[in-house]
Amino acid sequence: MLVQDIMTLDPVTVVPTASVKQALELLDLHRITSLPVVLTGGRLCGVVSEADLIRELVPHDPRAHLNRSFDHGRVHPATVGDVMTAHAVTVSPGTELTVAVDLLTSTTVKSVPVVDDQGCVRGVLSRADVVRCFARADAGLAQDVLDALGSVGLHDLGVEVCDGIVSLAGLDALGRGDSTLARVMVSSVPGVVEVRPPPADALP
Repeated sequence: MLVQDIMTLDPVTVVPTASVKQALELLDLHRITSLPVVLTGGRLCGVVSEADLIRELVPHDPRAHLNRSFDHGRVHPATVGDVMTAHAVTVSPGTELTVAVDLLTSTTVKSVPVVDDQGCVRGVLSRADVVRCFARADAGLAQDVLDALGSVGLHDLGVEVCDGIVSLAGLDALGRGDSTLARVMVSSVPGVVEVRPPPADALP
């Protein structure tokens, strides 16, 4: 599976001159945790996360300072450009999903912009996208597997799906090339965890 198979298309973005308040409103409205920061034409120049936006935002409560001096001169960042991370972790649409998931699970990053060769944003991949992919119902996966096999002329294989694991009956009747093609096509279906031959007790 590739990043492009499950990424969120047309992601919500923000420009560096937008206010911190505007960025917070976008995060709240769309229930997301970060925003790609883009220039004209969609070229990525950074990422701003909820942590970036709230780090210096919350004011001191005067009630906590009644018996000591209170700093009235604190300056809060005004724009996204003031707080964004300029050197963002990114992936490309053709990145293997296993590589992207390793990034999402081995760092504190919850989502990554997906950029093309020109550095323009084409999507976003989040942990939620991965969860949604592998939480798909088996019935829907089975139909997509049949469609994928049919698209390359392999209509005669039996398909069963249990917990995302696909069992293919009839692989042994195919030549090596078609058998390999069948496995490749099935493995590329979003949500498929593994491809196996049918269990021995299921064979005629």
